[in-house]
Amino acid sequence: MRNLSKIMGLASALTVAALPALAQDAAAPAAVIDKGDVAWMMTSSLLVLFMIVPGLALFYGGLVRSKNMLSVLMQCTLIAAVVMIIWVFWGYSFAFGGGTSPFWGGLGKLFLAGVTMDSTAATFTDGVVLPEYVFIAFQMTFAAITPALIVGAFAERAKFSAIMLFVILWVTFIYFPIAHMVWDGAGLIFNWGAIDFAGGTVVHINAGIAGLVWAIVLGPRIGLGKENMAPHSMTLTMAGAAMLWVGWFGFNAGSNLEATANATLAMLNTFLATAAAIVAWSAVEALARGKASGLGAASGMVAGLVAITPACGTTGPVGAIVLGLVVSPICFFFVTTVKAKFKYDDSLDVFGVHGVGGIVGAIGTGILCAPALGGTGFVADGGTMAAQLAAQIKGVLVTILWSGIGSLVLIYITKAITGIRVSGDEEREGLDLTAHGESAYHS
Repeated sequence: MRNLSKIMGLASALTVAALPALAQDAAAPAAVIDKGDVAWMMTSSLLVLFMIVPGLALFYGGLVRSKNMLSVLMQCTLIAAVVMIIWVFWGYSFAFGGGTSPFWGGLGKLFLAGVTMDSTAATFTDGVVLPEYVFIAFQMTFAAITPALIVGAFAERAKFSAIMLFVILWVTFIYFPIAHMVWDGAGLIFNWGAIDFAGGTVVHINAGIAGLVWAIVLGPRIGLGKENMAPHSMTLTMAGAAMLWVGWFGFNAGSNLEATANATLAMLNTFLATAAAIVAWSAVEALARGKASGLGAASGMVAGLVAITPACGTTGPVGAIVLGLVVSPICFFFVTTVKAKFKYDDSLDVFGVHGVGGIVGAIGTGILCAPALGGTGFVADGGTMAAQLAAQIKGVLVTILWSGIGSLVLIYITKAITGIRVSGDEEREGLDLTAHGESAYHS
């Protein structure tokens, strides 16, 4: 009995000594990495790469004249490759470097300093994390596709060297800060409570405004309005658009960062808004012109994808359909009436589809996230639709101003260093031969 008492006393002492550790463990459970989340995020990263090459490259390539097909493929490919390298050197740090500035992430992760196979990135669930490498790869694909979108605005007439210099400057001073402002916990727009689930502001408004500035500064293509500048291959454009739709599931559902129910909502919405926008664009075109075209269906497809991007994780499925039905008529008006009235040559409608579609989607997000409309709820301070709309509009305005003013400055810096437009003779001959010494097709 005496020994039993000693044993019981020792057990009690050990239990008391262990209580702080047990309490600490209960308060802060070890972070969990789920293999399913990792597999999904690796897949999503590949899907976004699929959006750039071959998706965007073929979509844009089919829309230009045959003598410029290869130039578009090269621009999309080289932009993606250069930005991936920049992302590792300084882009990831500028966007997600852990700094406390509302405008950029700082220098803490230059050249991926401190990142190892054991380092992790947070998800939207407390205690659930991802390997930091997969988060870096996923966000890298977003950084790569955004400047590639701008290609459509200056297609068929911009100098290749100028494009590459501009992209290096643009991602550094425009894209990385906007990504930080919108998606990093210290970011200005993030802390306003603005919702941008997958990049309506960061990607589409950002690129669309830059494209508009490029089109205005560069001037129209030689022969615009007099020569036939119809797409040389709607087959390639439709194939590229279809690849964009498939890849966009990585873009949108991947932005959930986890393979959970919210990712399935984003996936379903990416189906539905796109389908609705295709139908709406085709209907509007049939009413306005008497025929629904393949170009219109492809344009509606992209407009729907763009519009649902900021809203995909917070709106209900019916709301996604409404957004798709609304965005196409608005974008149609911009790519036909507005562009013609103001006479800017946005060659492949980067502003009319990505810029305008992104604005419609970003503002629409503030309405469609309402629980009464099937959404997941408001997150801006105040918890009302008015507060959420105010946050969304402020986020849109900051993006427009940052990208618009910044892009204008960077274009003129580029112009001073390399020039920005090919000669008239080179433009007439086509950029495939004059810029790259090759031809996409052989007679």
